[in-house]
Amino acid sequence: MRILVVGNGGREHALCWAIGASPLCDALYCAPGNAGIADVATCVEVGVEDTAGLVDLARRERIDFVVVGPEGPLVAGLADRLAEAGIKVFGPSALAARLEGSKGFTKDLCRRHGIPTAAYERFTDLDAASAHVRRHGNAWKDTPIVVKADGLAAGKGVIVATSEAEAMAAIGDMLQGNRFGAAGSSVVIEEFMTGEEASFFALVDGENILPLVAAQDHKRVGDGDTGPNTGGMGAYSPAPCVTPEIAERILAEIVRPTVRAMAAEGAPYRGVLFAGVMLTPTGPKLIEYNCRFGDPETQVLMTRLKSDIVPALMATADGGLAHLDLRWHDQTALTVVMAARGYPDAPLKGSEIRGLDAASKVEGVAIFHAGTRRDGERVLANGGRVLNVTAMAPTVEEARRRAYAAIDLLDWPEGFCRRDIAWRALAAGG
Repeated sequence: MRILVVGNGGREHALCWAIGASPLCDALYCAPGNAGIADVATCVEVGVEDTAGLVDLARRERIDFVVVGPEGPLVAGLADRLAEAGIKVFGPSALAARLEGSKGFTKDLCRRHGIPTAAYERFTDLDAASAHVRRHGNAWKDTPIVVKADGLAAGKGVIVATSEAEAMAAIGDMLQGNRFGAAGSSVVIEEFMTGEEASFFALVDGENILPLVAAQDHKRVGDGDTGPNTGGMGAYSPAPCVTPEIAERILAEIVRPTVRAMAAEGAPYRGVLFAGVMLTPTGPKLIEYNCRFGDPETQVLMTRLKSDIVPALMATADGGLAHLDLRWHDQTALTVVMAARGYPDAPLKGSEIRGLDAASKVEGVAIFHAGTRRDGERVLANGGRVLNVTAMAPTVEEARRRAYAAIDLLDWPEGFCRRDIAWRALAAGG
């Protein structure tokens, strides 16, 4: 088959790495790709938001199958446009992608169908939202208040406010300050949940569900989970907190009811369903859904996957998951995100990254590019999250040692990373 992957980040590099290894893949393209992806696929300069350009590219290159990486084009209807053109696609329709495109839509769906999630209310009016915060201020006392932009905000639209004043400021920034543009024109205000957070993935073909392995990521930019939220600074799999019993509860109480609800409401879900789950003292609760593979979780999932990924992606698109199974390495995969200084606010672009060849030779290590571009023989930083240094080993501790050993061989003073990835797993004795 001739396969096109849409996207230019570390998630797409990991997907291209796995897809390109399949004997079913005769030719692999990526739009627009990056410096690392160019080593495993033919990169074509078509932007992820250029729906018409992507459809034209698929037609021109006689693409048999398109795998859409990021959420933006899915929410905008890329899967629908490709299907209308007769091109098979992995990724949900725009109607189904509302599970990520609108946090309010998902919260309302949970309320209608009894799916466990945090208590919440939705607002488009600043005065009404402010009054809601004031009414609950005394009840919350010292408990944080969670304010979320309703739409897509690149993983940065969640403010965990530790005071009423901070919550008011977040609401004002979103509803009046245009902090997240149209994504913040509506807000969700919800209770703060306590517990461990986990990333749970499942392939869904509209009816059948094939659970994948779970992972945990690190959202805060700094060691010790400090600083602002990011798109993710590292991840590892397996996640010790997601026991087989917990995984079954997530499936039974959250994922299966969601898939049934979407089908019943005329928007059957086909693609990967990524549930961010809080493991609370009373059981798992949904934080939010994503309509695509996680980033940087995909990097550890693809590293652990033994099976050929292409038949699974095809079966998802074709409604054939009922009799499919996947095999996984028992070892731990861990990825550390290297970001450009200034991330997540104003990352410095254009600095040269040296030492990639030496770092990639560390045992068990693969380096996935997230925000890079080539300038002749040089590799330059071209984004906020720039590299995903990924390692696999028999234990969490060894996987982490290998990843940081590779990072220490990189010559990139303008980059930084967290040095405590997988601290929860190590604390749990993993």
